Amino acid sequence: MTANVGGIDRILRIVAGLVLIALAAANVVGLWGYIVGGIVLATGVFRFCGAYTLLGLNTCPLKAVEEEPAK
Repeated sequence: MTANVGGIDRILRIVAGLVLIALAAANVVGLWGYIVGGIVLATGVFRFCGAYTLLGLNTCPLKAVEEEPAK
């Protein structure tokens, strides 16, 4: 997996995920808060978003390093 989430996008995803999980724990939102919050938090932590891959988006400023073939 190549990182495609970076910078501000990553920080916002982590914060939004934590907020959704906290709201679900406080019974402000339903079970969907845990599910969506967990997905959003994971995409921020792992710096990879499957939807970005499908849409061809990349907010990560790091250039992908091409791997050398194994000898």
